[in-house]
Amino acid sequence: MALSNFSSPIAGFFSVFRYSRRALSLVWETSRWMTLGLALCTLIAGVLPAVAAYVGQLIVDGVVDAMQVHEAAEEPVLWIILAPLLWLVTLEALIIALIALSQRGLSAQQALLRALLGQKVNVLILEKAGTLSLSQFEDSELYDKLTRARREASTRPLALVTKTFGFLQNAISLGSFSVLLVQFSPWALLILAAGAVPVFVSEAKFSGDAFRLFRRRSPETRMQSYLETVLAREDSIKEVKLFGLEGLFLSRYRAIFERLFTEDRRLTLRREGWGFVLGLLGTATFYVAYGWVVLETVAGAITLGQMTMYLMVFKQGQTALSAILTAISGMYEDNLYLSNLYDYLEHPTEPESGTLTKGLRPGDGLRFENVTFTYPGGRVALSDISLHLAPNQSLALVGENGSGKTTLIKLLTRLYTPDAGRILLDGSDLRDWDVQTLRERVGVIFQDFVRYQLPVGENLGVGDIHAVDDETRWQQAAHSGLAAGFIERLPAGYHTQLGRWFKDGQELSGGQWQKVALSRAYMRENADIIVLDEPTAAMDAAAEADVFARFREHSRNKMTILISHRFSTVRSADLILVIDQGRIIERGTHETLLAADGRYAHLFRLQAEGYK
Repeated sequence: MALSNFSSPIAGFFSVFRYSRRALSLVWETSRWMTLGLALCTLIAGVLPAVAAYVGQLIVDGVVDAMQVHEAAEEPVLWIILAPLLWLVTLEALIIALIALSQRGLSAQQALLRALLGQKVNVLILEKAGTLSLSQFEDSELYDKLTRARREASTRPLALVTKTFGFLQNAISLGSFSVLLVQFSPWALLILAAGAVPVFVSEAKFSGDAFRLFRRRSPETRMQSYLETVLAREDSIKEVKLFGLEGLFLSRYRAIFERLFTEDRRLTLRREGWGFVLGLLGTATFYVAYGWVVLETVAGAITLGQMTMYLMVFKQGQTALSAILTAISGMYEDNLYLSNLYDYLEHPTEPESGTLTKGLRPGDGLRFENVTFTYPGGRVALSDISLHLAPNQSLALVGENGSGKTTLIKLLTRLYTPDAGRILLDGSDLRDWDVQTLRERVGVIFQDFVRYQLPVGENLGVGDIHAVDDETRWQQAAHSGLAAGFIERLPAGYHTQLGRWFKDGQELSGGQWQKVALSRAYMRENADIIVLDEPTAAMDAAAEADVFARFREHSRNKMTILISHRFSTVRSADLILVIDQGRIIERGTHETLLAADGRYAHLFRLQAEGYK
């Protein structure tokens, strides 16, 4: 029982090294030549120090012998006596130069690989993000995984490989030192190990503690990062200043830092304190060996050159063993952090298995059949939704904020999948459609559209990735979205940088940004479903009237869905749905809903009163 209790932590310690092979494979895929270069430099840097120590012994013993020959000779010829020594000195100089060259080679290749590997891992992280569904992005636990992976794991694979090569280099050095030390006494190897092992155990223990601390406080570091963003971004700084939030948010930022720093300080002091105490043991073992070698030299058992070599080899061997154990501890820590990366990369994604590019009944339009959707945590967003929208028809969704209108659009675009019921397009379930084909049929502007920090033209072009650089299409879309007028007045026209993040960036008004977003939706020439979610909330009345006049012209022979709180914009729809708490409570045309004198009629009269 006791043996199993002891072996369990050991097994747990070594189990994390399963990521080492994957990290090595990742580095090999990044650059085979540089990986081979690392291996060669590691071999040279590992073997040559022992060779240098041995040549140093030959030099010292050669000096002693040369002195004796010089004293004994009646007419000594100095250059004949010194010639062998000078060759040895030259050989040692070459060996030291090769060691320095190998160290430079290691440093240069590590620096280059660090850049290449950091890029490769970041691309892997971003490619994985592209496969996640919207609901997975909204999962706080998965978002914590993503944050942890991005924060540390992009630098860890090379760190792990560097430590692995360092481990091999020092293992080679230690092996070559051991060959020399064992000639003095096998007990010297035991003394060598006795001084290094306690420090290794301490480092491994504190590495695990540091990782568990890092993993536990991911939400706090994410909040700290969020507060930095709010306090330093142009899109939030207006409210921060107007509401006087600097002090509040800075105090929270400092409180989080102080809490995290207190934990870091406690761990660092414990780690370094134990490291110092146990390091004294290593120093003590060296001086024990030092005294032993001196005694053997005085007793005549070894030569002065051998004494010099053994002291150098023992000291370097102790350094090599300590470096090996430190590398193992560091590899353990890197493997722990790499578990964050691979936990994220291996997170299951929701399969998108649809292949259809055409429906079974072309021209049937869009159908929701008893669709229900529930957010994680149990909040029902939509319940038992049924509707039919045929080509050349328009649908308006009316309801309070949070009633489920935008969720319905996210279901239509397959950003979400229904929990019950089904959604059909041209007679085929959306789950059977090829996702890219489906989304190319939908032109949508969400209420919280993205304001890309890109040139104006690209802000439009992202609406159709196939025409992202097509200036003719930019101009056509901007004309349809009524954005052409102000774009042409900008300093560089369609090539004007938008936003304040980059040099010479221009900021637009809310209404202008909405026109840019509307034009982005019009980039999709092949879209036969047009969705506008509060498209004119930031526009004046005249601009709104122009937008909807152009919208009616653009939406001929298409299915259109409009979400708006302004009844002047929804009254002309062929079908109006009133949604409340995820359910359709009324449906009909503007006239029939007014005649029914229900919720729609009540809201319409309330709004109409404001214009009297």
